[in-house]
This record gives sequence, structure tokens and C-alpha cells, in this order.
Amino acid sequence: MLNAARAMSRFYVTTPIYYVNDVPHLGNAYSTIVADALRRYHLLRGDATRMLTGTDEHGLKVEREAQERGMTPSAFVEQMSATFRAAWPKLEIGADDFIRTTEARHELGAQAIWEEIARRNPGDIYLGSYEDWYCVGCEEFKTEKDLVQPGNLCAIHRRPVERLKEDTYFFRLSRYTEPLLALYRQRPELIQPESRRNEVISFVSTGLRDLSISRTKLTWGIPVPGDPKHVMYVWFDALANYWTALQGSEAAKAFWGEGSRVVHVVGKDILRFHAVYWPAVLMSAGLRLPSTVYAHGFLTFNGHKMSKSLRNSVDPLGIAQAFGQIVGGDAGGADVLRYQLLRAIAFGQDGDFDLAAMVERYNADLGKNLGNLLARTLGLCVKMTAARVPPAGEATALEHELYAAIEGHWREAALAWDRIEPHRALERVWAIASAANQYVDRAAPWAEDKKGHRGRVETILNTLLSVLGALSVAIWPVLPAKSDEMRRQLGLAPVRPEEGKDWFAPGVGTRTGGEALAPGTPLFPTVDEAGTKALLELLTPRVDGAPAPATGPASSTSASTSASPTVSTSTSTIAYEQFGLVDLRVGVVRTAERVPKKDKLLKLAVDVGEATPRTIVAGLALSFAPEALVGRRVVVVANLAPREFGKGLVSRGMLLATGPSDKLTLATVEGDVEPGAKLT
Repeated sequence: MLNAARAMSRFYVTTPIYYVNDVPHLGNAYSTIVADALRRYHLLRGDATRMLTGTDEHGLKVEREAQERGMTPSAFVEQMSATFRAAWPKLEIGADDFIRTTEARHELGAQAIWEEIARRNPGDIYLGSYEDWYCVGCEEFKTEKDLVQPGNLCAIHRRPVERLKEDTYFFRLSRYTEPLLALYRQRPELIQPESRRNEVISFVSTGLRDLSISRTKLTWGIPVPGDPKHVMYVWFDALANYWTALQGSEAAKAFWGEGSRVVHVVGKDILRFHAVYWPAVLMSAGLRLPSTVYAHGFLTFNGHKMSKSLRNSVDPLGIAQAFGQIVGGDAGGADVLRYQLLRAIAFGQDGDFDLAAMVERYNADLGKNLGNLLARTLGLCVKMTAARVPPAGEATALEHELYAAIEGHWREAALAWDRIEPHRALERVWAIASAANQYVDRAAPWAEDKKGHRGRVETILNTLLSVLGALSVAIWPVLPAKSDEMRRQLGLAPVRPEEGKDWFAPGVGTRTGGEALAPGTPLFPTVDEAGTKALLELLTPRVDGAPAPATGPASSTSASTSASPTVSTSTSTIAYEQFGLVDLRVGVVRTAERVPKKDKLLKLAVDVGEATPRTIVAGLALSFAPEALVGRRVVVVANLAPREFGKGLVSRGMLLATGPSDKLTLATVEGDVEPGAKLT
């Protein structure tokens, strides 16, 4: 088995700190689960890790919310921060630190950065006055070009902005236009993914205005050093948390040192603060910069934008609890939620969290693939080896082929985790489970048992138990509770990584033989049609007083056709040879975008195993957001004659789907079938 030991390093991952006038919802759960999965992966690689999350508790928005509730700001933030602190452990999130911006350590640290800038670079902070439009929701001044007309609306919150004029301290951000552009050229990995980096470069290239960094019209904030009638602008205060949280000890400070990888996981709506303002402030203060700011996309829910009314209805804890009734406990339900968020959404892109798709993926990936592999292997061991690990015999070409495939998938999974691509890492891990399921069928231990080939049976089952042991480690970053249960059934101790251990070490490689196994209830019992319907009815929220649109049965959340083909109701038959002329292949959607001026059409790049993806124009836009299709395995009519949809736009294939154009159901393929595989 692959040995990937490496020198230990430090890995520091942070989430945004969440505004306390909100609630823990699916969007911030996504950021926090990603950060926790990265933390766990790096623990398995032997790295010293640290994960930070917390709450942002200052600013005008918080002050007004407290007033509306008849509370003091301090009492309000104390109450609201506690809901976030309590929520994350219920989703199997194990942050090392939880920072509140009202803590003394943060106040002192933010003031220290201010004073260091003033000392090192006199003139980078100066007093002036400012007048412009201000969005309380963003806690940010807006220029005319940032607003949506009519009505002077914030482009993000779609609410009217306010005109504010006040004395303020400025940070001379304009001085850092060229240094930032040089930084982006020298360190392209600083801003990920590439599309977001390009957005930032475009913004900075137009020239930067100096940034207002204090307020006098409110008192709920950190006092400016030497001028207490000013409080720090909430974003100057908030961004400092990543550094201030580490100032308590030398061991913690090391995570901001040059030998550490520092990763900020943020939503794309706050990328400018993290990729422009924060690096400029750090440059001015003489502090090191983060390694990577990774901006993920927005989530929709069942195809609907996550407005505040819907967002606050989509409770991740409720989803975890509902699934917990199926898989045995809230921790197992949390694992299912974690898996869906990390596997179904291409990290960095917008994505749709579809409940029906979650049930479908749960059944296909967790129930029928990994869960089935564990159950059938343990069942064979109960029957053939008295529920004990058999000794390994001599490997054949079949075992060597399996291990070669696993090694390739495992290397790719590690690279994907290192590149912060959890969806691709999980794709490779589940390819290992698929390969092992195929191996069972090909090795056929039941047939060898009938022939009396005892040694061969033992080799096959030892191989399967060894692979399952490896998989129980590989799933731990995402499915920690189910990893523990899986390892218990395999007769292995839970994964409890310590510094210096490698993610290939625990339970990976040939089992020595003789250890007792402990088969239990199914790891992921599948959900039938009735259970699916009940689950969707339970979890689908009501939006603005009305029922949300039904999610439908657990099919594939989406649907696609090429240009609205008609469906024949004829009962006439065709010859087998005629059907054989249709070349049906598995395709993976790599990109998807709307076709300008064509309301129904999407332009897809579909990988069908050829040198480059094919362009396929499909009438899907009324049923799917483009980003919801990326990564799906679809059925492609590969030998259809090209069809032109306008100048330069040619479709070279068709996707199979059914239903009206606004409620399509897409034909998809389960598992990790390679692009280009032919359907027969």
C-alpha cells in the first residue's frame, strides 16, 4: 500500500467570523464544515493544525439590532454568540479556538495593529472627513457605481443605503495599488479559485481609494488608540481576528510564522475585504500575509436564493437530526450533511443544496457503495472465517491490479485535499470503494469457497478488510462519526491522529489476521420511496408564509435536454440493430453557463472521455441553475449530428431527460463511472 509519509508542518485554517445578528444557517455551516474537514485531513497527514472560528460582534448593524430587541449590545452579543458556539460541535466540528471580537485579547490585538501601522508607516493612517452612501448590512461605504437603481439599493442586500458624513480616520489604501498587483502576480496561489483572483485584479487595477477605518456616530466598537471618540470601522476590527487569536502563547504565534500555511476560507461576497484590504493592512503593519484566501460560491436551497427568510428556515442542525433518525444518532446525521455539502458542491463555485439530491446521493454513495461494501465483506467473514480477520495469502494479478488502482486514486485524493478541492478528493475516495466492490464480484470468494480454495478465500477477504481499513481513515475528515463506527465493526481503534502520524498508517495495509470483527447494523441504511417522501416533507421549509416548491422524488435534482425533443407515444417497435446505432455514453459536466438571449438554453462543456470536453447546448435553464449541473454524470447521445444554435454555437450531442421544460428530470449515472463509458 502507498506510503506517503512527509515532514510535519503547521496548518492554520480560519472561517469568517459570523455576524451575531444572524443565526447558524446552511451557508455559514458550509464554510465551517470545509474548514473542519481541512483541519482533520492535515491532522491525518501529521501536520500541527489549528482551526479558528468565532463571531463578529461590533458595528452599527449589531447596535441597531440590539436596540430593536430592547437589549444592551453586550447582552445581545453574549446571547447570540452562544448559539454559534453551541451549534458547531453538533455538526462534528472541532475548532481549536472560538474568538469573539468583544474579548479583551482581540481589542488589545486590533489596537496593536493600528499602532504598529502608525509607527512603521507614518501617513498610512490620517484624519479626515468622509461622505458617501453606507450599507448597514455590509457595514461598508458604497460609491454610486456600486448601487442598483432605482432606489439607491445595495447590490447584495437589495435594501436602500444611507447617506453618511462624519470625521474619520483613513487608511491610505491608494498607496498599495501597485504593491498588491505585484503581490498577485508573484503569488497567484494567494487568491483562489482563479476566477475570483481575476475579479480582484480587475478591481484593484482600476485604482484604490483610501479606506475609512473609524466611526464617530456609534460607540459599539473598539476605541481608536489615542482618540477614544472614534471607534474602529468594524471590518478593520474584524479582519484582525485571524492574527489577534494567536497572540496568547508562543506556540499559537507560530501558526502565523513563515513555516505555517495560513488559509482563510471565506464566501465570495467578502472576498474584497480579505484579498485587498487585509493584505494591505498586513503589509503596512509589517506582518506576514496569509498563504491562501479561498472564496467559495453562494448556496441556493432547492433552487431558491438563500434570502434571509429562507436562510433562517434552513437549519443545518435540523437536517442533521432528521437524517440521524435514519443512520442512528445526530452525529451520523451530521456526517451525512457534511458529505453532501463537500461532495455535491464543487468548492469555489456556486452550488445548490437540493434535499432530493441529498437523499439520492446518500443512497447511492453511502448506502449502496461504501455501506454495501462493508456489509457484504463482514457478512462473508461471518460465514467463511468465523467473524475474524483471515491471514493473507499470496496475492494474484487481481489483487495487484486493485492496489495499483487504489494507489492512483489515493495520490489524487491527497493532491485534491492539498489544493483545497474536497469534492475531488471525495470523488477519488469513492472511486476506491467502487474498485473494491468490483473486486469482490471479480474475485468471487463464494465461488472459491465452494471449490475448497481456503487460502484463496482468506486472501480475498483479507484484501477487502485492508481496503476497508484504509477507507475508514480516508473518510474521517468528512464522516468522523461513521468512521469510528466503521472501524469498530472492522475491529480497529478509532482514528485519533497525533502529531507525526500519517493518514495512511492507521489500519492501512495488510491485516495480520486473527483479530475479531464486530459486524453491526448497516452503516448507511438506504431510504425507500416512502421514507424519502416523509423526509422531504419534514425538511422542506415554508418561505414567506407559503410552502416552498416541492422537491419531488429523490431523483437527480436537475434535468437537461438538448433542444426540447418531442417524446413519441407510439407503441411501435424498432429492431435491436436500430437501437444499437445510438451511442450512449457517460459524460461529466465540467462547466455550464447561460446562453445570452436564450431563456431556455444552457451551454455545457461535457467530458465524454475525449481529448477535450464537448460543447452541448441543452434546454435546461428553466429547471436548473448552471452551477447545479457541474460535476454531474449524465447520459449523452454521442453520435447525434451537430446542431447549430446561432453564429458560432454548435451542439455536439444530446442529454437524456424527461418532463416539461420547467420541471425536467435528468438521466444520470450513479457512482464514479469514468467519462466516456458506454451504456449498453
